Amino acid sequence: MRNALSAQQLSAGQRVKMFIQKSPARMAFIIAGLLYLATIIKTPSSFNASAIGSIIMLTLLLSIASAGQTIVLIGGGMDFGVGAVMSSAAILTTTIMNGEDGHFLQLLVTALAMGALVGLLNGVCSVKIGLPPMIVTLAISNVVTRMQYVLTQGSPMGYASPTFIKTVTARLFGLQFLPSIVLYAVVLIPLVFYLLNRSRFGKQVYLVGNNPTAARLSGVSVARVQILTYVFSGLFAAFAGMLGAAYMNAARCQIFDEYAYNSLIAVIIGGTTLSGGVGSYTGSIAGSLVMVVLSNALTTMGFSQPLRNIFMGLIMVLLLILYNREKNVRQ
Repeated sequence: MRNALSAQQLSAGQRVKMFIQKSPARMAFIIAGLLYLATIIKTPSSFNASAIGSIIMLTLLLSIASAGQTIVLIGGGMDFGVGAVMSSAAILTTTIMNGEDGHFLQLLVTALAMGALVGLLNGVCSVKIGLPPMIVTLAISNVVTRMQYVLTQGSPMGYASPTFIKTVTARLFGLQFLPSIVLYAVVLIPLVFYLLNRSRFGKQVYLVGNNPTAARLSGVSVARVQILTYVFSGLFAAFAGMLGAAYMNAARCQIFDEYAYNSLIAVIIGGTTLSGGVGSYTGSIAGSLVMVVLSNALTTMGFSQPLRNIFMGLIMVLLLILYNREKNVRQ
């Protein structure tokens, strides 16, 4: 009897693990819903239109930052420079705009060029030179961070323009739960889906991440594809930093450095594997929602920042265990 019950329990556990592995995005949305429900039960006043609007705002910001991280991981790489690029783009935003309208195009070109350059350096060093991606991206992000201090002398400079701030933080149609950053997401999210699911580049990214040897034999330029994944990561991180500066109004050095790890955890929660070749942007969006709702729940429960960081680290380890799976390819 006990053996039968034990077998049933084991079978149930296996079914849960299989569901998590096969439907990580769906599981992430379920987890986010349960976390938010727990937060509401703990603090009923947290259930209001303004709070929901803040969750949507931060989720979309993290989702945009996670877009490039998703592409890099699927391609078999890793980018710890997302936070440094975001912080640098935020500083460029407040410095170039300096609280005045009319500088958006100049800012867009400058910030995106910076993000692309950092991504290119990451890609060349990790792919062409063959250095470990984690070490390379950390080292280059450290250089980028030092340049922030050189530019600002360690003090905040300027502000985002009033119009740009409104395009990110204003509520559409007067609805408190609908921030105007949604308008940016309406353009960027379909773009990422197209890149990964419809474009030739996206198919090559999955093939390269899944089996570089097979990709090479199929005529794919593996090095070019992997370098481009880092360039896209830099571009999306830079744009996310611009939006983040509008959300925060002002910017300081390293203001978004935590996004390097938050974006990575969000992508992993969504089911993208560190080994490459497996993942989806839908999962990354769901993972971003989990991260934001979880952070909100921990704050509501009175956890300090160090404790929240420890909790996030433990979650990442747990997810790596749950999502551990072999790729069905011939090496």
